[in-house]
Amino acid sequence: MPFADNIVPLFTLIVLETILGIDNIIFISILADKLPPDQRDRLRYWGIGLSMVMRLALLALIAWIMQLDQTLFVVAGIDISGKGLILLLGGLFLIYKSTKEIYHKAELGDDANAPAMDKSSFRDLLIQVLILDLVFSIDSIITAVGMVDELWVMYTAVIVTVVIMLIASRPIATFIARHPSFKILALCFLLIIGMSLVAEGLHVVIPKGYIYFSMAFAFLVDVIQMKTVRPKQSQS
Repeated sequence: MPFADNIVPLFTLIVLETILGIDNIIFISILADKLPPDQRDRLRYWGIGLSMVMRLALLALIAWIMQLDQTLFVVAGIDISGKGLILLLGGLFLIYKSTKEIYHKAELGDDANAPAMDKSSFRDLLIQVLILDLVFSIDSIITAVGMVDELWVMYTAVIVTVVIMLIASRPIATFIARHPSFKILALCFLLIIGMSLVAEGLHVVIPKGYIYFSMAFAFLVDVIQMKTVRPKQSQS
């Protein structure tokens, strides 16, 4: 296929991968807050960088990845494939982590959620990031294969997306850290993504457009609330 014919699919795939990558950035940013300030950027860069390596490696195993759509077993009339099992476990993991973080921040406060960090903390948090990276990577690779045929387009989209994520990770993390209400909202976003992964693993199709539109609307409402509450507080 001529290069010019791949421009639109490449751009579309980059946009889609970037949108999916925002979930990764939010998750990594919230986990990074558990570390000392001098290690937070390190976790973000390692997490995003290793996600690129993981996706590039999975692209080299496309034949195996596509076999994950084959049914492994049936539960209550629902076909469970390798992909579905990974999405189910990843979604449940994300729901657990999001719910736990929301509870700590809403009920116990930030101080209770900041235990003393030992030398294994960075490693443990990086492992959690890689678990979620694996889930999102397999989902995005299967989506990419369904959109384009050229392997170089997929590789290019992954590399460009990771560069965008690296650039955007610090501003997004800084914004979330400065605005506690947005931190709770971000955790709620991750909760929604976790539930959508579980639904997808059970073959319940929830259009991603609906999910991201509702998230964007909730974000807009929070921005409006922040802009209207601040002037009142400054006047008082």
